Amino acid sequence: MKHVDIYTDGSCRCNPGPGGWGAILVYNGIEKELSGGEADTTNNRMELTAVIKALQALKETCEITLTSDSKYVIDAITNGWAESWKANGWKKADRSKALNPDLWEILLEEIKRHNITYVWVKGHAGHPYNERCDKMAQNESGRFIH
Repeated sequence: MKHVDIYTDGSCRCNPGPGGWGAILVYNGIEKELSGGEADTTNNRMELTAVIKALQALKETCEITLTSDSKYVIDAITNGWAESWKANGWKKADRSKALNPDLWEILLEEIKRHNITYVWVKGHAGHPYNERCDKMAQNESGRFIH
């Protein structure tokens, strides 16, 4: 099975507001950059979108190391929270509404296709790929500022 390293980041100005996301996929020393944005969104939506778009870019089942600075994404997956929210009709343990169920639905399906190891890194702390993803996300969000 192919091993792919994926690095992602999302950004939002004035959360909510203009946002962007960036992802870098690394396979066999070859890097592929992906990015995009939305005029009116949130930081967490952009974090989720970055991971979704990176996984959707893969044409086959892979072994993946996914690195993100989003505790929201990493913790919700590794602690099983997102699966619980889904099982409970998109309600959290305190019965409040889980946010972004549309994106979580997509992400939960995408992660089933792969063997993924999740790694959280502190944002803005000098991790080269995280810094590059952040720059891509910032650039994308800037496209919506007039």
